[in-house]
Amino acid sequence: MSSQLSARAKQLIPKARIVSFATWNKLHSPEIIQIFQQADDESRYLTDEELEQIKIFSSSVEQARFLREKAAEIVDQARKQVLATYPQITQPGGGLYPPERAEACWRDFWHFLRCITYGIAGYSPEFTSEEGLENMQLLYEELQVPLDAMICGLENLKTISLQQFTTEEQLRLTPYFDHLILALKRFQKQ
Repeated sequence: MSSQLSARAKQLIPKARIVSFATWNKLHSPEIIQIFQQADDESRYLTDEELEQIKIFSSSVEQARFLREKAAEIVDQARKQVLATYPQITQPGGGLYPPERAEACWRDFWHFLRCITYGIAGYSPEFTSEEGLENMQLLYEELQVPLDAMICGLENLKTISLQQFTTEEQLRLTPYFDHLILALKRFQKQ
């Protein structure tokens, strides 16, 4: 798909980073922040070893670990619900056609959940980068990403993820999902 991307899209992709650790120095040591930063730089979930290092400073590590372990299943269920809501979206003329385009959006769901787990493990509900989200919005506009479907997918990630937890845990985890959902909804208003 990268050969089909415009020069502008190629410029925006590395700038469209969801997470920022700039304000985390009030909560965490530089060493802990570096653990998160390295995982984000490598576009991966935190490893068990990294979560153990963070565990000393955060009571939410186990929820982040659980979501990491269930990520493929959660993303798959969210994808299925988006396809049920927007049955024509992957057909010719749909917002997620051709198949490579749809795959890129499903990967975004995986990354959304990954970034949410950083916020949870770092005990920072406002984990996003304004600059990164602005670039993501520009990228989504450039690629004509169907925002309704992406927001639907993110809301499904939230619902499916929270079903895995107790009521008390759901109340604690909801703000992390809502923060990113609201950020994407702002894309529609601008």
